[in-house]
Amino acid sequence: MNRMNYLMNGLAALAFIVLFSQCAGKTDNQTTSTPAQANAELSGMKIAYVEIDTLLAKYNFCIDLNEAMVKKSENVRMTLNQKATSLNKEKQDFQKKVENNAFLSQDRAQQEYNRLVKLEQDLQELSNKLQNGLMEENNKNSLQFRDSINAFLKEYNKTHGYSLIFSNTGFDNLLYADSAFNITKEIVDGLNARYSPVKK
Repeated sequence: MNRMNYLMNGLAALAFIVLFSQCAGKTDNQTTSTPAQANAELSGMKIAYVEIDTLLAKYNFCIDLNEAMVKKSENVRMTLNQKATSLNKEKQDFQKKVENNAFLSQDRAQQEYNRLVKLEQDLQELSNKLQNGLMEENNKNSLQFRDSINAFLKEYNKTHGYSLIFSNTGFDNLLYADSAFNITKEIVDGLNARYSPVKK
Protein backbone atom coordinates (compact mmCIF):
# COMPACT_ATOMS: atom_id res chain seq x y z
CA MET A 1 0.00 0.00 0.00
CA ASN A 2 2.82 2.41 0.90
CA ARG A 3 4.60 1.55 -2.30
CA MET A 4 1.44 2.44 -4.28
CA ASN A 5 1.23 5.85 -2.49
CA TYR A 6 4.87 6.61 -3.32
CA LEU A 7 4.27 5.71 -6.95
CA MET A 8 1.15 7.92 -7.18
CA ASN A 9 2.93 10.85 -5.47
CA GLY A 10 5.88 10.44 -7.83
CA LEU A 11 3.63 10.46 -10.91
CA ALA A 12 1.76 13.54 -9.62
CA ALA A 13 5.06 15.35 -9.01
CA LEU A 14 6.30 14.40 -12.48
CA ALA A 15 3.07 15.63 -14.08
CA PHE A 16 3.35 18.92 -12.14
CA ILE A 17 6.97 19.42 -13.31
CA VAL A 18 6.05 18.72 -16.95
CA LEU A 19 3.07 21.10 -16.75
CA PHE A 20 5.19 23.80 -15.10
CA SER A 21 7.95 23.51 -17.72
CA GLN A 22 5.40 23.77 -20.54
CA CYS A 23 3.89 26.91 -18.98
CA ALA A 24 7.35 28.38 -18.44
CA GLY A 25 8.24 27.63 -22.05
CA LYS A 26 5.13 29.43 -23.27
CA THR A 27 5.82 32.56 -21.23
CA ASP A 28 9.42 32.60 -22.52
CA ASN A 29 8.17 32.53 -26.10
CA GLN A 30 5.49 35.21 -25.53
CA THR A 31 7.65 38.08 -24.33
CA THR A 32 5.23 40.74 -25.70
CA SER A 33 2.46 39.74 -23.28
CA THR A 34 2.58 41.31 -19.81
CA PRO A 35 1.40 39.36 -16.74
CA ALA A 36 -1.62 41.63 -16.51
CA GLN A 37 -2.53 40.98 -20.16
CA ALA A 38 -2.05 37.26 -19.63
CA ASN A 39 -4.42 37.33 -16.64
CA ALA A 40 -7.01 39.29 -18.61
CA GLU A 41 -6.74 36.91 -21.57
CA LEU A 42 -7.06 33.90 -19.27
CA SER A 43 -10.28 35.32 -17.87
CA GLY A 44 -11.56 35.87 -21.42
CA MET A 45 -11.84 39.63 -20.96
CA LYS A 46 -10.07 42.45 -22.74
CA ILE A 47 -9.73 45.41 -20.37
CA ALA A 48 -8.47 48.99 -20.73
CA TYR A 49 -8.67 52.30 -18.90
CA VAL A 50 -8.71 55.99 -19.79
CA GLU A 51 -7.25 58.74 -17.58
CA ILE A 52 -10.05 61.30 -17.36
CA ASP A 53 -7.73 64.11 -16.15
CA THR A 54 -5.62 63.73 -19.30
CA LEU A 55 -8.73 63.50 -21.46
CA LEU A 56 -10.12 66.75 -19.99
CA ALA A 57 -6.80 68.51 -20.53
CA LYS A 58 -6.18 67.32 -24.11
CA TYR A 59 -9.57 66.77 -25.77
CA ASN A 60 -10.06 69.89 -27.94
CA PHE A 61 -13.87 69.81 -27.60
CA CYS A 62 -13.55 69.95 -23.82
CA ILE A 63 -10.90 72.70 -24.03
CA ASP A 64 -13.22 74.80 -26.26
CA LEU A 65 -16.20 74.25 -23.93
CA ASN A 66 -14.12 75.31 -20.92
CA GLU A 67 -12.82 78.44 -22.67
CA ALA A 68 -16.37 79.43 -23.66
CA MET A 69 -17.60 78.89 -20.09
CA VAL A 70 -14.73 80.94 -18.64
CA LYS A 71 -15.61 83.84 -21.00
CA LYS A 72 -19.30 83.65 -20.09
CA SER A 73 -18.52 83.48 -16.37
CA GLU A 74 -16.23 86.49 -16.73
CA ASN A 75 -18.96 88.44 -18.59
CA VAL A 76 -21.51 87.59 -15.87
CA ARG A 77 -19.06 88.65 -13.16
CA MET A 78 -18.30 91.96 -14.92
CA THR A 79 -22.00 92.72 -15.50
CA LEU A 80 -22.89 92.05 -11.87
CA ASN A 81 -19.88 94.02 -10.59
CA GLN A 82 -20.78 97.06 -12.72
CA LYS A 83 -24.39 97.02 -11.53
CA ALA A 84 -23.33 96.51 -7.89
CA THR A 85 -20.83 99.42 -8.12
CA SER A 86 -23.49 101.68 -9.63
CA LEU A 87 -26.01 100.70 -6.93
CA ASN A 88 -23.46 101.27 -4.12
CA LYS A 89 -22.77 104.75 -5.47
CA GLU A 90 -26.50 105.54 -5.47
CA LYS A 91 -26.82 104.23 -1.90
CA GLN A 92 -23.91 106.42 -0.77
CA ASP A 93 -25.47 109.47 -2.48
CA PHE A 94 -28.78 108.70 -0.76
CA GLN A 95 -27.04 108.42 2.63
CA LYS A 96 -25.33 111.82 2.12
CA LYS A 97 -28.63 113.45 1.16
CA VAL A 98 -30.31 112.02 4.28
CA GLU A 99 -27.47 113.31 6.49
CA ASN A 100 -27.64 116.76 4.87
CA ASN A 101 -31.46 116.95 4.92
CA ALA A 102 -31.43 117.39 1.14
CA PHE A 103 -34.87 115.79 0.57
CA LEU A 104 -37.82 118.15 0.39
CA SER A 105 -39.97 115.81 2.48
CA GLN A 106 -39.91 112.57 4.43
CA ASP A 107 -42.13 111.01 1.71
CA ARG A 108 -39.60 111.90 -0.99
CA ALA A 109 -36.79 110.30 1.06
CA GLN A 110 -38.95 107.17 1.57
CA GLN A 111 -39.65 106.94 -2.17
CA GLU A 112 -35.93 107.11 -2.95
CA TYR A 113 -35.21 104.50 -0.27
CA ASN A 114 -37.90 102.19 -1.73
CA ARG A 115 -36.44 102.66 -5.23
CA LEU A 116 -32.96 101.64 -4.00
CA VAL A 117 -34.36 98.57 -2.18
CA LYS A 118 -36.12 97.56 -5.43
CA LEU A 119 -32.86 98.00 -7.39
CA GLU A 120 -31.06 95.79 -4.86
CA GLN A 121 -33.75 93.09 -5.18
CA ASP A 122 -33.57 93.31 -8.98
CA LEU A 123 -29.80 92.92 -8.85
CA GLN A 124 -30.11 89.85 -6.62
CA GLU A 125 -32.67 88.34 -9.01
CA LEU A 126 -30.42 89.08 -11.98
CA SER A 127 -27.48 87.49 -10.18
CA ASN A 128 -29.52 84.33 -9.45
CA LYS A 129 -30.79 84.19 -13.03
CA LEU A 130 -27.32 84.57 -14.56
CA GLN A 131 -25.74 82.06 -12.13
CA ASN A 132 -28.51 79.53 -12.83
CA GLY A 133 -28.00 80.07 -16.56
CA LEU A 134 -24.30 79.29 -16.16
CA MET A 135 -25.08 76.14 -14.16
CA GLU A 136 -27.57 74.94 -16.77
CA GLU A 137 -25.10 75.56 -19.57
CA ASN A 138 -22.38 73.77 -17.62
CA ASN A 139 -24.70 70.76 -17.15
CA LYS A 140 -25.56 70.81 -20.86
CA ASN A 141 -21.84 70.92 -21.72
CA SER A 142 -21.16 67.98 -19.39
CA LEU A 143 -23.85 65.93 -21.16
CA GLN A 144 -22.45 66.85 -24.59
CA PHE A 145 -18.96 65.91 -23.43
CA ARG A 146 -20.13 62.56 -22.04
CA ASP A 147 -22.22 61.83 -25.15
CA SER A 148 -19.29 62.57 -27.46
CA ILE A 149 -17.05 60.19 -25.46
CA ASN A 150 -19.70 57.44 -25.37
CA ALA A 151 -20.43 57.75 -29.09
CA PHE A 152 -16.72 57.59 -29.92
CA LEU A 153 -16.06 54.61 -27.61
CA LYS A 154 -18.93 52.62 -29.19
CA GLU A 155 -17.42 53.19 -32.62
CA TYR A 156 -13.85 52.63 -31.41
CA ASN A 157 -14.74 49.38 -29.65
CA LYS A 158 -16.24 47.84 -32.80
CA THR A 159 -12.68 47.24 -34.00
CA HIS A 160 -10.90 46.90 -30.63
CA GLY A 161 -13.31 44.56 -28.82
CA TYR A 162 -12.79 45.54 -25.17
CA SER A 163 -15.01 43.89 -22.58
CA LEU A 164 -14.48 46.78 -20.13
CA ILE A 165 -13.08 50.30 -20.41
CA PHE A 166 -12.64 51.97 -17.03
CA SER A 167 -12.35 55.67 -16.34
CA ASN A 168 -9.60 56.67 -13.94
CA THR A 169 -9.39 60.01 -12.14
CA GLY A 170 -6.40 60.16 -9.84
CA PHE A 171 -7.03 57.43 -7.25
CA ASP A 172 -10.83 57.54 -7.43
CA ASN A 173 -11.42 54.30 -9.32
CA LEU A 174 -8.21 52.41 -9.96
CA LEU A 175 -5.62 52.17 -7.24
CA TYR A 176 -3.24 50.34 -9.58
CA ALA A 177 -3.32 49.39 -13.24
CA ASP A 178 -0.60 48.16 -15.57
CA SER A 179 0.19 50.94 -18.07
CA ALA A 180 -0.20 48.36 -20.86
CA PHE A 181 -3.97 48.82 -20.36
CA ASN A 182 -3.83 52.63 -20.66
CA ILE A 183 -5.52 53.64 -23.95
CA THR A 184 -5.87 57.35 -23.08
CA LYS A 185 -3.62 58.63 -25.90
CA GLU A 186 -5.45 56.53 -28.49
CA ILE A 187 -8.81 57.83 -27.27
CA VAL A 188 -7.69 61.49 -27.14
CA ASP A 189 -6.15 61.25 -30.63
CA GLY A 190 -9.30 59.61 -32.01
CA LEU A 191 -11.62 62.15 -30.39
CA ASN A 192 -9.56 65.09 -31.62
CA ALA A 193 -9.43 63.65 -35.14
CA ARG A 194 -13.26 63.50 -35.16
CA TYR A 195 -13.81 66.95 -33.61
CA SER A 196 -14.37 69.99 -35.84
CA PRO A 197 -14.54 73.27 -33.91
CA VAL A 198 -17.46 75.58 -34.63
CA LYS A 199 -16.31 78.59 -36.66
CA LYS A 200 -16.62 81.81 -34.66
